[in-house]
Order: sequence, then structure tokens, then C-alpha cells
Amino acid sequence: MSVSINEIKNYLVKNNIKPSFPRLKIFEYLASRPTHPTADDIHSALVKEMPTLSKTTVYNTLDLFIRSNIVRSITIDGNEQRFDVDVTNHGHFKCQVCQIIYEFDLDPALINPGSLKNFRIFERNVFFKGICSYCLDKAKADFK
Repeated sequence: MSVSINEIKNYLVKNNIKPSFPRLKIFEYLASRPTHPTADDIHSALVKEMPTLSKTTVYNTLDLFIRSNIVRSITIDGNEQRFDVDVTNHGHFKCQVCQIIYEFDLDPALINPGSLKNFRIFERNVFFKGICSYCLDKAKADFK
């Protein structure tokens, strides 16, 4: 997703977030990378452009974005926390070979499970792990 800094600034203001330069750049980084980066990925990439950027600033900004519901945190493997600007209901698949995380649309039955009629659901996460089609095709080619 390609968005301008002006669009990001307006989006942050609309969500009652002061659009400081680090916040703009962190959101821009997230919006331009569907890879679901970690906080360390974000810091490592942006510190080259902003040498004074601290990991604390990255973590605090991500926490603010999560509390404002403009970013969601996903944990697929152990305690590896990744971040996603797509806050709509969708699922994730992590390839155990290439480590890429793919998004997919959820079946309506998974979004609103009928067996939880008297429950109040705040968050829905569906994760799958396996081998992506690219890695499967590559493995088949390697055995020929």
C-alpha cells in the first residue's frame, strides 16, 4: 500500500494522534510493507534515516497505534510480536520455510462463530502455519 505522508498525517490527526515525524515514518513503514514487521525490523530500517530514533520510541509509538485501533499486533510464533496496519478481520498464514506471512480473507463462520452467541468478542485472530505454494513448488523442482 502506497500512501503519502500527507495522507498519513491526516489519518493520524483523524484518530487523535499528534503526527510527529517518528510517528509518520513508523506508520509509513508499516503501510508500505505487508510483511508484518517486528519492532526491531522497524527500528533497524528507520534508524538509518533517523539516527536518534530509539527502540523505546518505536515501541511506544506502536503501543499508541494499537490503543488507537489503527494498527494491530499479531503473534504467530511464540512471543514474536509483529504489526499490521490492516485492522479488518482477516487471517494470517506463516510459511515455515521462507518465514513470509500471507494474509487471507476469513470465512464468515470463523468471524462470527455461532457457538459463542452469548459472548462479547473483542478481537479475532486466525493463524495457520505450513509451507506456502512457492516453497512447495521450489521443493518439487529441487527433487526433479
